[in-house]
Amino acid sequence: MVFSSMIFLWAFLPIVFILDKIAGKSRKLQNILLLAASLLFYAWGEPRYMWLLLVSILANYALGLFMDGIQGQGRRKFILIAGILVNLGILGYYKYFNFFINTLNKIFGRELLSMKDIALPLGVSFFTFQAMTYLIDLYKKKYPAQKNVLNMALYFSFFPKITQGPIEKYRDFEKQLTQRQQSLTLMGEGIRRFVYGLAKKVIIADTLGACVDRIYGLDLGNINGVLAWVAIIFYSLQLYYDFSGYSDMAVGLGKMFGFYLTENFNYPYIASTITDFWRRWHISLTSWFREYLYFPLGGNRKGKVRTYINISIIFIATGLWHGASWDFICWGIFHGFFMVLERLGLGKILEKTKVVKHIYTILVLCVGWTFFRVGDVGLTLQYLKRMFLPWMYTASGYAVQELVTNRAFFVAACGILGCGLLQKAAVKIMPRTEKFKNSTVELIFCMLLLVYSVMLMVSSTYSAFIYMNF
Repeated sequence: MVFSSMIFLWAFLPIVFILDKIAGKSRKLQNILLLAASLLFYAWGEPRYMWLLLVSILANYALGLFMDGIQGQGRRKFILIAGILVNLGILGYYKYFNFFINTLNKIFGRELLSMKDIALPLGVSFFTFQAMTYLIDLYKKKYPAQKNVLNMALYFSFFPKITQGPIEKYRDFEKQLTQRQQSLTLMGEGIRRFVYGLAKKVIIADTLGACVDRIYGLDLGNINGVLAWVAIIFYSLQLYYDFSGYSDMAVGLGKMFGFYLTENFNYPYIASTITDFWRRWHISLTSWFREYLYFPLGGNRKGKVRTYINISIIFIATGLWHGASWDFICWGIFHGFFMVLERLGLGKILEKTKVVKHIYTILVLCVGWTFFRVGDVGLTLQYLKRMFLPWMYTASGYAVQELVTNRAFFVAACGILGCGLLQKAAVKIMPRTEKFKNSTVELIFCMLLLVYSVMLMVSSTYSAFIYMNF
C-alpha cells in the first residue's frame, strides 16, 4: 500500500483517522489503533517479511531492557555491540548478501559461493537505522529503556514513516508516544501538507517519470546529447518531487495524528555547493551518519587528513545505504570527492560568485544522478559522454517531441520554479504571501490540487515511489 493509491486515500486513511478521533484523549487506545493500522499497512505491501519486522522490534526491545537493567560500562557496551551486529546482520543479509557474493566471485574469477533469491524487505534500511539510534542513545543514557512493547512497536512501525522515513531518532519520538497534543489547527496543517505532497508526487514526479523511463528505455544508439540532458534534468526533478512529496505526506500524516516528524528537505536544488546540498537533502539520513558515524570516527577534530578520510567513509556508506551495487558506491564516492574538494579551497573560490557556484552544483548533481538512475557504471559513462560531448552523438531515431509531451515540458518548468526559486522570489517581491497560508484561497487551491491528483491517479498506472527500493 502506498500513499498515492486509491485504497489508501479512500479506505485506509479515512477509517484510521476517524477511529483515532473516536478514541479521543486515550493515548493508550490510540497507540494500539495506530500500531494495528501500521502493521496492516506494512503487511499489505510486504506480507512475506512481516515476521522480520516483528522479530526486529522484539529483539531491540529485549536488548534495550537488558542494557538498561545491568550495571557496568563494559557489559553495556557488549550488549550495544551485539545489538548493532543484529541490526547490521539483518540489513547485510537481505540487502547486501548477493552483492558481496557476486563481487567475491568476480574477484576470484569463479563461483566460490552461490547467490540466493533474496527479496529486499520493505523499509529495512529505515527501521534498522532507527533501531540502532535507539540502542546507541540508550547506551549513552539519554533516556531509559522503553518498557511498553506496544509503544516500542509503534516507534518502529508507525505507518507514515515505515517504508521511506524520515529516520526518526527515538529521543525525538519518545514523548510523543504518550504526551502528544492534537488540535484542529494541527490536523488542518497536516491535511494541507499531505495534499501538497500528493500533488508533488502525482502531478509532477509521475508525469516526468513516465518520460524518463521512456528515454532510458531506448537503445543507447538512439540517445543523443539532447535526449541525455532532457532525461537527467527530468530525472533530477522526478527524484526530488517523488521523495520530497512522500516526505511531505509523511509529515502531514504525522500531524493529522498529533505527531511531529523530522523535516527531510529544505529546497536542495537551490544549494550553492555540494556541502550545502547535503544540509538540505534527505536531512534525517545525513543527520544519522553525522551523529552515529562521522563524529565517532573523529569528525573534524583529528586533523585535516583524518577529516577527509572520515568524509570519504561517510559518503561510501551513504552510497551503500542507497543500494547494493557499484554505481551507488561510485555515486557516494563522487559526492565525497567534491565535499573534500570544497574543504580544500574550492568552496572559498565558489563563494566569490553567485551564478557559477549554482551552475557548478547543478552540474555535479546531474552527473551524480546519472550514476543513480542508469544502474551500470559502464553505461553511465556512455551517457555522460553524450551529455558533455554532444557533438559526437547527434544521431537518434527519435525526436524529443516523440518522447516528451508539451504537458511534460510545462510540468518540468513548474517543477524548476517550485524547487525554491518561486518561494524565495515570492517572499522578496510579495511579502504578503504569508497571508496565503491557512486562507480560504489556499483551501480552494488545495481542494483543486486534490481533485486533479485523484483524476490523474484514476487515469494513470505510474505510481512507484523511488525510495521504496532503498
